[in-house]
Amino acid sequence: MSDIALNPSTWVSKYGNYLYNFAMARVYDQETAQDLVQDTFLSAVKAKNSFEGRSTEKTWLTSILKRKIIDHYRKSVRKKEDNILDNNEHFQREGILRGHWEDEALPNAWEYKETQVLENTEFYKILQACLANMPDKMAATFSLKEIQDYSTEEICKELDITPSNLWVLMHRAKLKLRKCIEKNWFAPDNR
Repeated sequence: MSDIALNPSTWVSKYGNYLYNFAMARVYDQETAQDLVQDTFLSAVKAKNSFEGRSTEKTWLTSILKRKIIDHYRKSVRKKEDNILDNNEHFQREGILRGHWEDEALPNAWEYKETQVLENTEFYKILQACLANMPDKMAATFSLKEIQDYSTEEICKELDITPSNLWVLMHRAKLKLRKCIEKNWFAPDNR
């Protein structure tokens, strides 16, 4: 128990937008982000007597939200099977070129510099939309690894997957993202 008095009646006005944006950057769905923030506030109210004051209210609420996000991904992974096509159709299957791109699946060259793209808000919206259209487990794996910079061990533990499954999910996520980004961002009609 802490000497710091928590005031739940101010949480929504003080931290609501911050927590919502934090959740949106990780789940890519407005309804889900709103639900996670609401669950965070409810859990925090229930647990306010256990607040030890080792951190600020904002940090404490953010840590609760992080757990809620991880739980969300765990539940969604368990609820539905990934019906992902085997992406080997993009690669040569035999001969000396085994594992190399098929000619019709060869990725297009991107003409933008990385910094130009990452600073563009339109690109970020397209990236979020592409991630939102992926299976939850795949999007979570990519987001945790590439956006939130979690280690392989942390991701495997949080999503209850093996390192080799992580590699497969990352590979498939990158293929899907590349295709989606090429279609929605780099296509000549979208520039």
